[in-house]
Amino acid sequence: MEQQVLELLAATLEPAADTRTNAERHLELLYTNDAFPISLISIASHTSVDLPLRQAALLSLKTFVLRIWSSSLDEFQGVITINEATKDQVRHSLLALATSGDQERKIVSASSLVVSKIASVDFPDQWPSLLPTLLQLIPQSHDGQLHGGLVVLGNLVEDGFDEDQFGKSAIELVRCIYDIATDERKKLNSRALAVSIFRACFDTMELMYQTDKASVKQFMQEASDAWTPFFIDVLKLPLPPIPAAEQESDTESGSWRGTVALKTQVVKALDKIHRTFPHLLSQHTLELFGTIWESLQAHVGPYLALYVDDSRQGRLEDADRLPYTLDFLVIEELDYIQSLVGSITVKRELEAQIAPEKLSNGTLNETWVAQIMTILVGFSQITQEDEGLWDFDVNVFLSEETSETANYSPRNACSYLVQKLFKYPVLESLLARTKAIYEEGSSSARAKEAAIFILKQILDELDSCSKDIDPDIARAYLHYIELAMHETDDFLRARGYILVSRLTTLPSSGLLDAVPQYARQTLAAIDQDSSDVVKVSCIRALQEYLKTLPASTAREFQVQTVAAISNFISAQDLSDLKESEDLLDTLVETLRDAIMADPSLCLEHPALDVLFTMASYGASSFQTTMLVNEAFDSITSSMAAKGSDSYAQLCAKVLPTLTGALDVGDMTSENALSDMAVSLLSSLAEHGPRPLPQNFVAAVMPKLYRLLFSSNEPILNQSATVTIRHIVAHDPDQVFSWQDPATGKGGLEIVLLIIDRLLGPDVDDASAAEVGGLTVELVEKAGAERLGPYLMQLLRIVAVRLSTAEHASFIQNLVLVFARLALTNAKEVLDFLAQVHVEGGAGGTGLEVVLRKWLENSVHFSGYDAIRQNVMALTNIYKLHDERLANIQVQGDLMVDNSTRIKTRSQSKRTPDRYSVIPVPLKLTKVLISELANPLSPSTPGLQQNQFADHSDDEDDEWEDEPGIVDLTNPTTTAELMAYADESRYNVRQLDDETQTYLVDFFKQASTEPDFRDLYQGLTDDEREKLHQMEKTSIQ
Repeated sequence: MEQQVLELLAATLEPAADTRTNAERHLELLYTNDAFPISLISIASHTSVDLPLRQAALLSLKTFVLRIWSSSLDEFQGVITINEATKDQVRHSLLALATSGDQERKIVSASSLVVSKIASVDFPDQWPSLLPTLLQLIPQSHDGQLHGGLVVLGNLVEDGFDEDQFGKSAIELVRCIYDIATDERKKLNSRALAVSIFRACFDTMELMYQTDKASVKQFMQEASDAWTPFFIDVLKLPLPPIPAAEQESDTESGSWRGTVALKTQVVKALDKIHRTFPHLLSQHTLELFGTIWESLQAHVGPYLALYVDDSRQGRLEDADRLPYTLDFLVIEELDYIQSLVGSITVKRELEAQIAPEKLSNGTLNETWVAQIMTILVGFSQITQEDEGLWDFDVNVFLSEETSETANYSPRNACSYLVQKLFKYPVLESLLARTKAIYEEGSSSARAKEAAIFILKQILDELDSCSKDIDPDIARAYLHYIELAMHETDDFLRARGYILVSRLTTLPSSGLLDAVPQYARQTLAAIDQDSSDVVKVSCIRALQEYLKTLPASTAREFQVQTVAAISNFISAQDLSDLKESEDLLDTLVETLRDAIMADPSLCLEHPALDVLFTMASYGASSFQTTMLVNEAFDSITSSMAAKGSDSYAQLCAKVLPTLTGALDVGDMTSENALSDMAVSLLSSLAEHGPRPLPQNFVAAVMPKLYRLLFSSNEPILNQSATVTIRHIVAHDPDQVFSWQDPATGKGGLEIVLLIIDRLLGPDVDDASAAEVGGLTVELVEKAGAERLGPYLMQLLRIVAVRLSTAEHASFIQNLVLVFARLALTNAKEVLDFLAQVHVEGGAGGTGLEVVLRKWLENSVHFSGYDAIRQNVMALTNIYKLHDERLANIQVQGDLMVDNSTRIKTRSQSKRTPDRYSVIPVPLKLTKVLISELANPLSPSTPGLQQNQFADHSDDEDDEWEDEPGIVDLTNPTTTAELMAYADESRYNVRQLDDETQTYLVDFFKQASTEPDFRDLYQGLTDDEREKLHQMEKTSIQ
């Protein structure tokens, strides 16, 4: 069989899609053959087989395991086709491969990953020997075996253990990896891997801490006491000589790569301890801070030599996901020292060192503040790699400037650290360092740029905290910034323009009078400077000026800014501009700020044309689209507020462009362009006067009608539907009097046809999500007399479509059709629904279908208006005391499973949640009670003050503030973040005061009625308590 499998694996690597698909299908047919997984392991084990085929074998084996090994795996496909004897053979053969000492690390990593997948469901019950085997093998294995054993153990710790399993083996496991980590005879990479495993143990230990604090605290304290001295010794290790470029990535070349990898893992482990159990390191805080400090000082020189003076590649990891380049180590050290700065012990020491009596000659020149400025300026210098990227693509430069990049670098880490230190005299120390750099003839442009880059971070923090800057210091900095603006280096010049806008616009700088002067220089540079980096920096800098300039002066700059942006766009390659999202966003933001200086002026110059041009380029970008929509919405609302004439002039200017964009989007099948145009039309219609300008409907309705009958794009259909709703709401007479020249149909018929299509079975929930609002608007504006027989037919279609609706927003939209009608005609709504018959599995009378959907989804409704209308409609229905409602059974309360086991997705599918069944009047009462605000905590609805308990008792008082960076690898952190989606805990829906008062009055009256006393018996204890608290609060 091996030869057959080998040929199929080779076919899966072919470029032809049909060949690959056919081979994958044939491999799946072999799943029932017990020899198949053994053949895959055999192929992966043969060193004579090409590496890609060996990897393909293990990939196929992983897919095989996930699909048929166990029903506990999320990807399980329903049938276990492998017997226990074969499973046992696979386990032992695969573990042997992973720990065989194979020289190909990719094979070790891939095989250990499959081992961990199997272990996650089989250990310890079906595979009790796994952990004992590893713990016996690791201490006595040679380097190759050791690496494989550690990789398997690491995967087991991360994915294979639960808390109970880990607790039984924690002492032996931690001792085992400690012996490896501290054994100087072992390879540095293996020692780094052992430290990485120790760090991973903390995720499980943190979970165990919730149930067994005393034992976990004792164990972790003992482990920390043993490991911390070793960590400090590693941190103190000097870096070996920098290897030649061709040797840096060579795993056999010596100790550079291994030393960096080990030191990186040690810092990551210390940071992990700080974030999970900070009290463990309290007695070592100052020593750790000093050691990291010295390490950073020692690493500045090698960092500059590797990445600033040379162009070595950074951000590299090995096959075991261990970082081994110096930039990664520097990032970890900067982030960890940022955490240590939050320690009260460190703060006291730092403050003591800069106390006046400790200063030499009364200056900060020799203090830690001066030293940290030197460190930060060093690590903030632009690397050759980044300079090449930014020079080639200005969009990458802007993404770094706006911090909207996944490329986290030492430069980014420095910006966060200096912001943490802004309470200290960093401005004074940085000024001294800046002066030295600018006045030394040998200083590089990169060092000059880094100095004022750090200044920008401090100024941003001062502004966000509403702190002032000394005007004398501001003027001193301005001198060096002006020098930067006239340097020959593009990036230094760009930084100068960015800084002068930031500094001069600070109210406390005393430089506001100079803002117009520097704004004009910035505008001139957009047209005259040869560098695109400088141009876009100036365009971004204009945002600061436009927000600060007096209104009269800002209007003067509006025309010039629009012209500058227009000229810049015309000089760009259009194909490149479409791919430059950050550049487009910057252009749109600056143009928006310019227009908002006086929106009425945009009718006199091409500002809107420029905005629409950028909108067409960035139509496929969510961020750009949002910015364009915000800008246009502001313009439209501002012009509409000036009166009907101003709004009509705006329509005359923009309608031809927007309707033309719809035609272009239709012809070229560019849905993004059509989405953008319809969204802007929706904003235009929403802010329109009553009535709309003449011929507005004739210009817009034919385009929207065509789109809604030809498009299946949800966003496009939703925007088009909302636009028509706004048009009907603002000028129904113009709609009803309009006749489509292409079809001869009147406006009312056109809208009815649109609603009929959206409610039809061929349109999905997402596309039809806004049809309910349009239906309500049409019914209210047209009235029963104009609609005639169409009214009952329309409501019948809504009821039928509601029976199959699944999306919460769509259900709300359709339910509100009946809720709005029930506000004034509740009995007529019930009578009508009782006459409607709905076919299908969820069928019955319209009354049954609509009330089930209505009551089961009411608690998910969103929006103040929607909740208020829903509450008032339900109370109107309740007050009818209609006997038909008691005969309709609906979903009641969730029947809670007492099991503490966490359900996987597959388990949830097999055992779905179960609910009780109750009559409509009781469910309706429960829904209304759920809408009552909690009277016990009116100031903090939706988030109880004790939601997050301090799990470190009083020992965490050493740490004044929370860690600055969220560890998303921490399962507890992840669980807390995901819990924000749990509506029952955090997203409790808040009502406005009017609705709350209405509900309280309703329950006061209802509680006196005999029917309510019967319903009260069916309420839960929590619901009864809520009513009691409401009564107490209302009495007070």
